[in-house]
Amino acid sequence: MKICHIITRLVVGGAQENTIFTVEGLIKKGYKVDLITGKTKGPEGTLEKKVQQKGIPLIIVKELVRNINPFYDIIAFVKLFFIFRKNKYDIVHTHSAKAGILGRISAKLAYSSTIVIHTIHGLPFHQYQNKILNFIYIVAEKIAYYFTDHFICVGEVMKEKSIKAGIGNEDDYTVIYSGFEVEKYINTCFEKREILREKYGIRKDEKVIGMIGRLFYLKGHNFLLEAFRDISKKYPDVKLLLVGDGILREQLENYAKKHGIYDKIIFTGLISPEKIPEHVAIMDILVHTSLREGLPKSVAQGLAGGKPVVAFDIDGTKEVVINGKTGFIVPPGNVKVLKEKIIYLLENFEIASKMGIEGQNLIKKLFPVEKMVDEIEKIYLKFLSNGKKS
Repeated sequence: MKICHIITRLVVGGAQENTIFTVEGLIKKGYKVDLITGKTKGPEGTLEKKVQQKGIPLIIVKELVRNINPFYDIIAFVKLFFIFRKNKYDIVHTHSAKAGILGRISAKLAYSSTIVIHTIHGLPFHQYQNKILNFIYIVAEKIAYYFTDHFICVGEVMKEKSIKAGIGNEDDYTVIYSGFEVEKYINTCFEKREILREKYGIRKDEKVIGMIGRLFYLKGHNFLLEAFRDISKKYPDVKLLLVGDGILREQLENYAKKHGIYDKIIFTGLISPEKIPEHVAIMDILVHTSLREGLPKSVAQGLAGGKPVVAFDIDGTKEVVINGKTGFIVPPGNVKVLKEKIIYLLENFEIASKMGIEGQNLIKKLFPVEKMVDEIEKIYLKFLSNGKKS
């Protein structure tokens, strides 16, 4: 079986890591797999080197860019068409909006026998986006649907929203959670936690609220900083750990300085995926304030590390943050409730610990990489035997 995965860019992020884990897992099973991506650049960091170190065949189409650009998009489409025409893949599996639309259409036009699968990590249309752009994406997705044999969603909500938007029906979708190396979070030892806390100047008596994510628009760091501003007044022995980097760093730092909380916030900068488990280990509570996600990987990572989670109720978050059991769900943008739930966990250590254990057990069941790859393989084999949409 010849397989090709395609994603718009290999920045440090959940969709990208999901794709790499899938490709690596399929290669281990003995399949021939290529990975196509656009040129990766930006403050988010790149995973290209990691892919090359793993020996994964990588094809870079430099015109495959994230933003809509008719000139580059046409060139990227033509290049993809000829790559697919030449290699005649049995499976083309697309990820992300741009690669998903261009990749699905070009793959089917190039070789009609190719089975085309698309994973929805997060929908390209959402309530915080310009209505015209939303309309364009929905129309593009409806067109791409006719070149797609099946969809994989990383959470139930993506399936529901896609069907509601008129993109396919129930039988066109399968939910497969975005697997990662869960054991690394479970087995991160106490010693590493203490060493890293000492490195960041965190005292033994200080509690740490943490968030993992790019310092970028719609990630909602501003809501967390606003809540933390009040929390730090009541609890001076609490620190905030922001894992990640991005274009909003200076803006967030200026806010922290203006409100006198800069010395209580740790900006780690860009952290490699391999270092995330030990940074989760530093935390006592993980917070996720993004306004738009699929099923946030950082939430699953926090739970895997045995941390209770307070998160905005967006998309697939509530599939793993079971309110009152593994953490708390908060209305998006509601700083008052966000603050209240964080304070509750700070003040109730035993309940927080129990939530962390419950969350860890849930993630162990749903998110192992091997489980994800096995389920994806089953879909490939099913459609290769059928040769058409279900």
